[in-house]
Amino acid sequence: MKDLLFLAHRAPFPPDRGDKIRSYHVLRHLARDWRVHLCAFAEQAGEEELPPELRAELASHHILRRTKPMPVAAVQALGTGKPISLTAFAHPGMMRAVADVRARHPIVATYIFSGQMAQYRGDEPTIMDMVDVDSAKFASLAKSAKPGMRSVLKREGRLLGRYERQVAQSVAATLFVSEAEAALFRSGGGQGNVLAVENGIDANHYGPATIDARASDGPLIVFTGQMDYRPNIDAVTRFAEHILPLVRAACPAARFAIVGRAPTPAVRRLASEAVIVTGEVPDTRIWLARAAVCVAPLDLARGIQNKLLEAMAMARPIVASVAAAEGIDHGGTIAVAGDDRDFAERVIAALNGPTDNPAARAQVLARYDWTARLAPLDRLLGAMAA
Repeated sequence: MKDLLFLAHRAPFPPDRGDKIRSYHVLRHLARDWRVHLCAFAEQAGEEELPPELRAELASHHILRRTKPMPVAAVQALGTGKPISLTAFAHPGMMRAVADVRARHPIVATYIFSGQMAQYRGDEPTIMDMVDVDSAKFASLAKSAKPGMRSVLKREGRLLGRYERQVAQSVAATLFVSEAEAALFRSGGGQGNVLAVENGIDANHYGPATIDARASDGPLIVFTGQMDYRPNIDAVTRFAEHILPLVRAACPAARFAIVGRAPTPAVRRLASEAVIVTGEVPDTRIWLARAAVCVAPLDLARGIQNKLLEAMAMARPIVASVAAAEGIDHGGTIAVAGDDRDFAERVIAALNGPTDNPAARAQVLARYDWTARLAPLDRLLGAMAA
């Protein structure tokens, strides 16, 4: 086996949010054929220690706690003319750890997960997994931000976009999670070997028969996601305040469950007789299995939404916004909604329709198996290491 360096902006465990789900499965896929050396940041206590089964698959690992406050990173970025995203992840300890791995091992190739880690790239052939076009996300957020934050977000989008394009021209391949994201990057001037490598799903883990769902009091509408992430916060707020009242006018017993870790105070304030805010749960499959319908009313969505793949694998009826559904080849198994009234009408139709969605699971099995989704990496790295 040859040696590969894997750089990630978050420790790829536990795989409990979109980016960590992707990095976890990519890491394990690569470890089948490479001696993988992982260097990553931990954001929470306990993430510094990988589980035994993951450690056993790696040649070495260096997990460093990232503690730089975002306001400090912002001040430093303004002083240097760099994007805040890069400054937040600039860490002398990580620089030393990466240099040590390169000094101790004959690294043949590097896989970089997320643009923040591109600052640690070396001279060896490199795959840059951008996942999404982060600069476009900041530009989109700037449009609805308050004046002071708007200028910060516009600056971040501009500088980060320039950096993303520079990186793409210096690596062997730049990956995105969907062809829509890859096309967006190219349309903004991104050049080089720009490819889409889509997310997959562990359909054996997410399946209707994997969990015993207890009955809920009335029809349950479920949203899953990291609840300190702004697009998710905006999505559940939109649903609770504007869509749910329309749904309950037709289905008074319907309730909305917001399922996910780290709900902000704004999310917690949505809790009511009709709205459940769970916080972190041990297994989201329990809530997915209870759902009469899963929803994703996101106005801003990048790439492939894992929450939708998981709901599809669990054979749930699903209603999603155009933005949320865009990156998924769902074969018509997701009801795609427009404005609030359209969204409510489609949720009501789902509540009054079949209790499951076997066609969605069949689509996942045919289209989104992880091994098939990640096969392009084998060809890319094989050519780089030849």
